[in-house]
Amino acid sequence: MAKYRNNRINEEIRKEISNIIRDDIKDPRISAMISVTRVDVTKDLRYAKVYVSLFGNDESKKNTLDALRSSSGFIRREIGHRVNLRYTPEILVELDNSIEQGMHIDALLHQIKEKEHHDNE
Repeated sequence: MAKYRNNRINEEIRKEISNIIRDDIKDPRISAMISVTRVDVTKDLRYAKVYVSLFGNDESKKNTLDALRSSSGFIRREIGHRVNLRYTPEILVELDNSIEQGMHIDALLHQIKEKEHHDNE
């Protein structure tokens, strides 16, 4: 039962943080495309690790991540207004490279498939 509740809280906070980043943060350093992939809130609701996937060049990714980390207080305040919880968790922004890693693995598999195809001809 508690795990189900925790999953609902994670998903609700993920949706709200996505909306806040898209609509409310006006930091000019945010230039990369941002996707909030996952949120993990601790059981005591004190901390929320927010995993974001960024698309863009390395410099824009770094600037965007810095901007998101410096906006964590603003995000926390907005979460406090929008989500009714006993505690408003402290926001910890982490970079999630899983999408890029998946694309890289897919490209490697495609290369292997092409090589095997050419070897069989």
